[in-house]
Order: sequence, then C-alpha cells, then structure tokens
Amino acid sequence: MRHLKTPLAFLGFALLALLTAERVLCIRSLDGSQIVMVERNEAWKTAVFALGSFWRAEASFGCLPGVIRTLAVYAGGTKTNPDYRSLGDHAEAVQVDYDPKLINYRQLLDVFWASHNSTQVFGQGPDVGNQYRSIIFNNGTEEARMAATSKEKEQAKIKSSLVITQIEQLGAVYPAEYEHQKFELRRHPFLLQLMGNLPDEELVQSRLATKLNSYAAGLCPPATQKLMDSKINDILKKGWPILQEL
Repeated sequence: MRHLKTPLAFLGFALLALLTAERVLCIRSLDGSQIVMVERNEAWKTAVFALGSFWRAEASFGCLPGVIRTLAVYAGGTKTNPDYRSLGDHAEAVQVDYDPKLINYRQLLDVFWASHNSTQVFGQGPDVGNQYRSIIFNNGTEEARMAATSKEKEQAKIKSSLVITQIEQLGAVYPAEYEHQKFELRRHPFLLQLMGNLPDEELVQSRLATKLNSYAAGLCPPATQKLMDSKINDILKKGWPILQEL
C-alpha cells in the first residue's frame, strides 16, 4: 500500500478505481491530504460480478481456494464517484482477485449462478431496486464468450423462467465505503479482535479477512466451516492470541 499526496483536483473524489488489463488501482480519499492506492499483483486476475447486495455477494466468493481478495464495489453505471446513498445507475458488485493457477473464471461463474436468483427482476430477495440487478462484467475477450455460454447453460436448466442476467464489458469500478467492506465479518466483533482489530485499510486487503468474511456468513463449504470452527475454538481456549492464518 502506498500513501500519496492528493492533488487539488482529487479533493472532491470520494472513491475511484481504474481497471486495465494489467492491474486494478483502487483509490480512496482518507482525508484532505492523502489517498491510499491498492495495487493488484500482476500474477492475479480480477473478475467482477453483481448479484444483489454486495454484503452477501462479497462473502459468496471469499472462501474459495485461489481467491486472494474480495472488494465490495459500485460498477456498471455512469455516475462519477457514487456512494451508498447516491449510486446513480451503478449496481452493487463484488470484485474478486484470484490466482488463475488455483481457480479459473468458469469456476467463479459457477459460484455466481449458485449464489443468487438470476430470474428475479429488479432485485434479489427482499432487496428491490436497480442497484441489485444481476450482471456478469467481463474484459471483452474470452471472458465475454464464457459468460454467454454459462448463461445459456443456466437458462437450459431453468425452463420455466427467463434468466435476466446482463453481460457487460467492465468500465470504471468504484470501491464502496469501508463500512460496507467485509460486512459479514464486521458483524462479529470477536473475530475482528482475534485478528488484532486491523485498521480499515488493512482489513480490506487482508486474505484472512476475506476468508473470515465468508466464514462469518456461513458460506464456506461445510467441511471448511467445521475446520475453521475447531481452529478458532482452540485459539480461544489458549487465551485469545492474534489469529494470523486459517
């Protein structure tokens, strides 16, 4: 992480992310004098999906082998610097940084389809609104073809309803405010304490926090969930040391 002086032109910016084929830069204004830049390792790949509330969406991917980091984001719209109270035409989405040697894009697509109702119009579950629409974002190359193929397969499985998921080329991505990052984990203060109460900028990037966010939501595979239960209980019995890995 690098701290940079903020040019005057950036003082009005709350959030900004630039996605290129090489890297993702997530820029957040911390105060009037500096910003934080988070740079993706070039060996990783990035996928972005919208599947309802980003609180749950982020937790849906965090426990997968090969997923490095997740981030709640705003994507798919034209409004500059959206925020939770003023999204404009953006959707709530999740950015998934992953190691392609351990997990591939098709596997992420499988999780996307399994984690929400792709036939629900204008929302997900009790969450109603354009910001909760279903979208697969892609980089305009092979990902677009794989997304279209996966949608056709999903539609073939659901014969009675229309799959309304959109497939769009990814444009600007804006990280959501800190309070929306690792939301399920934040609902369990004792897990945050086990990690040493990391500051927000470290929590957002933490691989451990990414996995614990899924664990807190009960979305890890049953065997993994049980193993993590056991390890956390052992740590608590030993006197609450700092949890560094799972």
